[in-house]
Amino acid sequence: MPSQRTILVFGGTGQTGRHLTDLALGAGHRVRVLARTPAKAGPPRVGLEVRQGSVTEELDLDGLVDGVDAVVSLLGDVQAQRTAMVNTAFVRRLVPAMRRTGVRRFLYQAGALSAPPHARLTPTLWAIRNTVARSYDGQHRDNEAVMRYLADEAMDLEWMVHRAGIGSDGPSKGMLERTEGTPGIGTFGDCAAYDLRLLDDPTAVHTMSLSAYRKTGRRAGGVARDRS
Repeated sequence: MPSQRTILVFGGTGQTGRHLTDLALGAGHRVRVLARTPAKAGPPRVGLEVRQGSVTEELDLDGLVDGVDAVVSLLGDVQAQRTAMVNTAFVRRLVPAMRRTGVRRFLYQAGALSAPPHARLTPTLWAIRNTVARSYDGQHRDNEAVMRYLADEAMDLEWMVHRAGIGSDGPSKGMLERTEGTPGIGTFGDCAAYDLRLLDDPTAVHTMSLSAYRKTGRRAGGVARDRS
């Protein structure tokens, strides 16, 4: 990935997306955001391009993807995903457009309670999903279908999935790292910073990992390597 790049963000006006946009622009990158309501993308800024539209509508995806270095999906609509596989349908249209325009890097943010293909949640995560988080089950099933599609039909792309344990907004709690262990409950800003680093981590390609905060005393560095 180039040091200065153009990133296309779907879900850029959401809670994590706004942070990722700010961080990317602050680092000197260009950001292209698709927004149903462009005003929600904030004030005009150098490097920010906002295009009006929705992933549930007809889009010129080739035009949206053309000229970018990476695509990030932070999409989530708990109400819509209760009755429809919104993200799966969209990703199935997005991936062919990426192939046609030669864009290879794709980051998809799911949730920590979404299980990757051919794997099971830990008993603790399974219990949380089926009790206090039951109202989000549609989102997790949609995320799981996206992950199956990427693993089964899109291995030619450099995709990565961040199964984020997002809690709330607020001050940074530290640096998130990739893990196969217990996920951390990250802030929106910390998850956005992690996503931005993940885009530049070649060891993250074709992974569907959780994230957790770095423990005190560990050496500084980027995203931790998988041990799987």
